[in-house]
Amino acid sequence: MEPENLTRVSEFVLLGLSEEPDLQPLLFGLFLSMYLITVLGNLLIVLAVSSDSHLHTPMYFFLSNLSFVDICFTSTTVPKMLVNIQTQSKVITYGGCITQMYFFTLFAGLDNFLLTVMAYDRFVAICHPLHYTVIMHPRLCGLLVLVSWIMSVLISLLYSLMVLRLSFCADLQIPHFFCELNQMIQLACSDTFVNTLVMYLVAVLVGGGSLTGILYSYYRIVSCIRAMSLAQGKYKAFSTCASHLSVVSLFYLTGLGVYLSSAVTHHAHSSATASVLYTVVTPMLNPFIYSLRNNNIKGALKRSFGVAEQKVQSS
Repeated sequence: MEPENLTRVSEFVLLGLSEEPDLQPLLFGLFLSMYLITVLGNLLIVLAVSSDSHLHTPMYFFLSNLSFVDICFTSTTVPKMLVNIQTQSKVITYGGCITQMYFFTLFAGLDNFLLTVMAYDRFVAICHPLHYTVIMHPRLCGLLVLVSWIMSVLISLLYSLMVLRLSFCADLQIPHFFCELNQMIQLACSDTFVNTLVMYLVAVLVGGGSLTGILYSYYRIVSCIRAMSLAQGKYKAFSTCASHLSVVSLFYLTGLGVYLSSAVTHHAHSSATASVLYTVVTPMLNPFIYSLRNNNIKGALKRSFGVAEQKVQSS
């Protein structure tokens, strides 16, 4: 079959998680609920950090950035899926597909970099507490976030430009609920060796490098905690890392599980179902993980809503 040039491709078909008509209302309700919880939960984190001066510290600055990115990350995939279910249309335009893929890889990369930066922040706070404010000054914090954005933008741009050079045949069905990079490459009729090589090389360098940085930070943190003499100090030091460690484990283990399962089973729908874990479930759980055991966040939210309630009563 003669490949169809990419410039003549006008749309793709997103097959979604299931083609069963009876399951569509259930999927719509489930994903709408998870999306609203994700947006509301992460917005509350951003609100708490921005409105309370006690939380204007590097740790909460990075946390608010992570919450903002999680909102954007989920918003690149779930709203389009909900619209497709509601309108009973699985079509996405070629431009829309490339745009969705670009922003998905952008915010996934930002999640990855921000988790690494947060691990470094915890390392400095626990192992160098006396120099923490000197090392993690506002300019460095802003620079770390800026570099994370620049790196993510460049990586996403690289992926998108490499997909733009591909040609596609008549089969334009994507067995996923969003335009996932790997699925796009598998649909191509033209040679995809360079795309596959770059995709995995960047994933190993960026993902592996970030994970190595996180593991090294926690290795140093454990060493510092073990050197502490007071049990109360050890518990306090570990408790400041527990939430971040939970989020890191959830993010990397679910992401790794998805790609390992797709490599073993070679079943696209199984991979799409598994990818819900890190594309939807992980951003939804992050606010709960960071707020349930964090008295500072809960206190800031209570103060914010208390002030708002007083203003309503006074008016």
